[in-house]
Amino acid sequence: MRHAVLILAFLATPVGAFAACPPPPPAQRDIIADSYYDNPPVNSHINRQKFARYEAAVGPIEQYMGTVARMASSGAPDDAQCAVRWLTAWAEGDAMLGKIKKEQAHYERKWVLTGLALSYAKVRNAASRDQAASINVWLQAIADGVMQHSAKYKGSRNNHYYWEGLAVAATGAATGNTRDVEWGRKVFAYAGTQIAADGTLPLEMKRGARALHYHLFAAAPLAMLESILNENSPKLAKLAAFCVAGLQHPDTVAKRAKAPQTGILDDDGDWLAVYARRHPSPDIAALLAKSKPPFVNRLGGALDKPNPLEHPTVQ
Repeated sequence: MRHAVLILAFLATPVGAFAACPPPPPAQRDIIADSYYDNPPVNSHINRQKFARYEAAVGPIEQYMGTVARMASSGAPDDAQCAVRWLTAWAEGDAMLGKIKKEQAHYERKWVLTGLALSYAKVRNAASRDQAASINVWLQAIADGVMQHSAKYKGSRNNHYYWEGLAVAATGAATGNTRDVEWGRKVFAYAGTQIAADGTLPLEMKRGARALHYHLFAAAPLAMLESILNENSPKLAKLAAFCVAGLQHPDTVAKRAKAPQTGILDDDGDWLAVYARRHPSPDIAALLAKSKPPFVNRLGGALDKPNPLEHPTVQ
């Protein structure tokens, strides 16, 4: 479900290094992608051939999101204007509003919407009135699609639902749509009902060898949602504590999941930078100090500074 880091050349471009605004790639209207796991229902083992097909299908969209995130995160006025031009170009091309085939395609669309909405929040002041109108309508149309698919989906409400909540709430907060923000609040409240007293998520614990990865992946949108909504969730605190303990001692999660833990990505704990702005702790500070500067495309890029949509209590 969550794809690994794509090895793309643009990822080597440092933030702020865009000397000139490159032309945006053609808008990609359709997303056709299938799952790459081969051991349902646990879905913990990636099939290499399936994953290669998935990467080929979503690579251009991921690269576009990543480039926008880097431009939006640089802090340079020229990069902000370039990010706006890229967003406007895909808005005018109705990107991701065509054929969205198979569940994995819907997963991809909501992840990309999340990243683009959070990146847009960083540069929206650089947009002209016409550009802002075009981007707002486009992001809202994608958010509507995410909500419609969520209403039709009859499966378990796991990490994907939490990412849907963030995608829609971030869109609403960035475009001024209160309805979308409240839809995200509903998802956030539901997530609280799923977090057990020990901080675990039952559906993510069932992922076996990837239980820790999926706890981290589920906590990421919830941490950003809590900040955007200006909530203070004791349940999320339990989940965050479980994730921190798991990063410190993965063997404890392995015992609970009855499988050695694999698939932990370099950016899996980067959301802790967001969480720590509202809930600082020595353990989180120690984990962040050991890692590279936190940067997640799907969370709007650089996380070392608050996103304009956040409500930090600690700067």
